Amino acid sequence: QVQLVESGGGLVQPGGSLRLSCAASGSIFKLNGMNWYRQAPGKERELVAASTSDGSTDYADSVKGRFTISRGNVGNTVYLQMNNLNPEDTAVYYCHARYGLDYWGKGTLVIVSS
Repeated sequence: QVQLVESGGGLVQPGGSLRLSCAASGSIFKLNGMNWYRQAPGKERELVAASTSDGSTDYADSVKGRFTISRGNVGNTVYLQMNNLNPEDTAVYYCHARYGLDYWGKGTLVIVSS
């Protein structure tokens, strides 16, 4: 079993920044893939950024150059640094990991509005 807990969401003005965090716990050694998805109102959940334990990353075209995914040095943690946010980034952001099965956090809400 893997538990994922996100934090760091909130209300931010356009052009602002937020940093999301996700911590994994459970009877696990080290997670390979840890990713961030988001789901905006009325839209399907989409992959925002992906990371592997060897440092590989990938991003949705819509966030390239603005978002950065990174892994913590200790434990199974993943971060999402979001810069130059715009209203289209408003969504619930979910942490995801695959450890045999797919595991999801409960999500953290990001609202970009003036």
